Amino acid sequence: MKLKPVDSISGVSPKDFIKQYLDNGHPVIIKDFISKDSPCWSKWSYDYFKEIAGDEKVDVYGREEESQNHAASPPVGQMTFGEYLDKISAEPTELRLFLFNLMKLRPELKKDVIFNDVTGGKVLQWLPYMFFGGEGSATRNHFDIDMSHVFISQFQGAKRIWLFPNNQSDLMYKLPYNFHSIANLKTSDVGDYPGLEFLDGYEAVINPGETLYMPAGWWHYIQYETEGYSISVRALANSVTEKLKGARNLFITRHFDDTMRKIFNEKWFNYKIETAKKRANRAMKRRGGR
Repeated sequence: MKLKPVDSISGVSPKDFIKQYLDNGHPVIIKDFISKDSPCWSKWSYDYFKEIAGDEKVDVYGREEESQNHAASPPVGQMTFGEYLDKISAEPTELRLFLFNLMKLRPELKKDVIFNDVTGGKVLQWLPYMFFGGEGSATRNHFDIDMSHVFISQFQGAKRIWLFPNNQSDLMYKLPYNFHSIANLKTSDVGDYPGLEFLDGYEAVINPGETLYMPAGWWHYIQYETEGYSISVRALANSVTEKLKGARNLFITRHFDDTMRKIFNEKWFNYKIETAKKRANRAMKRRGGR
């Protein structure tokens, strides 16, 4: 697996960003996507979050390798938001909050974030999600089902993110009718998954105040270097074809997979694993591998 560093930019105009990155589908770290004048930088802290929403019940998520047969991993438990923040502050943990909509629970928080929208208005600022994780936690390798562009902004702690274009899906051992791979990019044995050696992608480490632009359909494997949290916002895919793919994924593909899993149980999962391996073998042969 080859990883190149992601470039960083600041002060870019919407015209240049769209031409150089959005239209080309090229990842980049944006240093000033969240304005330095945003009230969040002085107001937000774990203590503040506990004060305004500490008693809210939240679903917590753990290791995703144990739910490979599901399009989305089910939660492993529930606790109050305050209890969760205390836990990640006290010790490393694999527990995460996934697509946590604190800004829906407390809409006033949206006013604390001022975006420098480098897309010229394409970003859906009204649809932010927050992601919290403990030190050492990670998401499984996946691409987003709706095929949108994603801007993930770090507010506390650091994340390491590995990125790969969608045309390397077969080498990822992507499960058919799902949007994740059965191989763990960090821990899987290349003897079991030799296609991983052919991957050619990018690595980004984002710290507070930095935003990673992830193009539509790109694979990403997110690792929490420390405990922390981020906010993601989205922009719709460029082409009609990508938009249609996203709609098909949301309204047809995942429901078809759910139905087949209920009917055939493990037989369906085993079929998908074998198909993923066959596709990886063909992809390696095209690249001159075994």
